[in-house]
Amino acid sequence: MKILTKGNAKIVKGEKLGYLTQGIHFSPADKSGYEVCRWRSKGCSMVCLDTAGRGAMDNTQQARIAKTKWFFEDRDEFMEQLVKELGNGIRLAKRKEMLACFRPNLTSDVVWEEIEDGDGKTILEHYPDTQFYDYTKSFDRMKAFVSGELPRNYHLTFSRSEHNDGACHRVLAMGGSVAVVFRNRLPLSWKACDVVDGDVNDLRFLDKQGVVVGLIEKGLAKKDESGFVQEV
Repeated sequence: MKILTKGNAKIVKGEKLGYLTQGIHFSPADKSGYEVCRWRSKGCSMVCLDTAGRGAMDNTQQARIAKTKWFFEDRDEFMEQLVKELGNGIRLAKRKEMLACFRPNLTSDVVWEEIEDGDGKTILEHYPDTQFYDYTKSFDRMKAFVSGELPRNYHLTFSRSEHNDGACHRVLAMGGSVAVVFRNRLPLSWKACDVVDGDVNDLRFLDKQGVVVGLIEKGLAKKDESGFVQEV
């Protein structure tokens, strides 16, 4: 079973900037029987992009569930395979004269800075010169990132939900960036911070810090009434 995927259409947009991005699509929340989004809210669970595009196909759903079970039930084998695929991705990018980068949490919020393989190393340590990035709803993870406590090659953006506005304020005050889903259009600012268009590409590590990453609602989010989607 292949672990890495090219992800989605927005990730592919980064190729125009010279970045070849791959990531991991786990089965989100606890659909597989294992929780991979421990900080999720009711709103984000309801509007998850897991079923967007090819994700709606049954074979894709089953593959994501199987991949998630593999991660939890045979961690050493999973990590061995992942390290190999990451190396292959880096070599492929070099052949294409591009830079490899990876988003291991496409539909999850796994603490990759703590996940070690059989040799006691994380993927961030295996490839210290390669850029990894993710979104997270964990304030503690985000605080560690902003404070410089995470590996230098791992970039995090905090994700707003319908009940963590207080944490969003704190992250922005610390100089971190926050992703916010808006209805229909992006405002120029949110909570006195500049809004950048996060739909142009997915390369969040290229953003200046302390900004709001604006995303237009998609898929099931168009019907959201939980407050997860911000009205403009």
